[in-house]
Amino acid sequence: MEKQNIENQNLNEKELKALISLLEDDDNQILEHVENKILSIGKPIIPLLEDSWTSSFNPKLQSRIEDILHVLQFGLLKEKLQNWYQNEQDDLLRGLWILATYQYPDLSFETIQVKIEQLYFETWVTFQNVQHPIDQIRRLNSIFFEKLAFKANINNFHSVNNSMINQVLESKKGNPISLAVVYMLIAQKLKLPVFGVNLPNLFVLIYKSEELTFYINVFNRGVIFSKQDIDNYLKQLKLPQDEVFYSACDNLAILRRMIHNLMQSFEHAAQGEKIPELIELLAILGEEINNREQE
Repeated sequence: MEKQNIENQNLNEKELKALISLLEDDDNQILEHVENKILSIGKPIIPLLEDSWTSSFNPKLQSRIEDILHVLQFGLLKEKLQNWYQNEQDDLLRGLWILATYQYPDLSFETIQVKIEQLYFETWVTFQNVQHPIDQIRRLNSIFFEKLAFKANINNFHSVNNSMINQVLESKKGNPISLAVVYMLIAQKLKLPVFGVNLPNLFVLIYKSEELTFYINVFNRGVIFSKQDIDNYLKQLKLPQDEVFYSACDNLAILRRMIHNLMQSFEHAAQGEKIPELIELLAILGEEINNREQE
């Protein structure tokens, strides 16, 4: 295919497939034009790229398709994340889903929604008629850790999947923040005043009502603790008693911290080449990298 045909903006499906096949070419000039053309087409060409990858037995072509797919899918992720940051911060689950599409680009939001609704219903059936806040959390702990069988992923603490909401829901294992987030989403559907707290090196929850305030460590099977315990914890870390360590954080802070943890996981897995892309995601969320909060 000549360069002027590659530049044509109105290719049909047959021509698009022919365009993709040119990714096998070893002429760098032709290859550059083909890649730029495919990227300019954007989202509509993704299914054809996926079909070409599946039907090909050429590792070189498959590798080039993978690289282009990642660029296209990452671009879509950034668009979704920008929209979430500007318009949808009240929907934490959607933000978690967007982050999960970094590893699972074909994951649908509806799939995650359905799983959370199922967990909520299973919890609600057993949760009814519990009134006192402490009893509510004890009952929720019993359901979450025994009936639903969620647990801390101690054996694979640095797994990338600990930051992927779909994998946490599937395996029922996670790190401190991902377990706490699932627990919190269920609690909030039950109309409980439960929110996240950004402690150093640990993410916990706060139950805050007009009558009572206490904290919950979901990573330690929902153990209940007090402000005094946070005082002691900060003292051990030789940190000041900053109000942020005692107060509920917003959804933006939660998603930022999830990305920081994902960065740590990739570093632990010797996949540091992914870090610059995650820094891009943090920049979309209004954060410049100085130092990292890590679980």
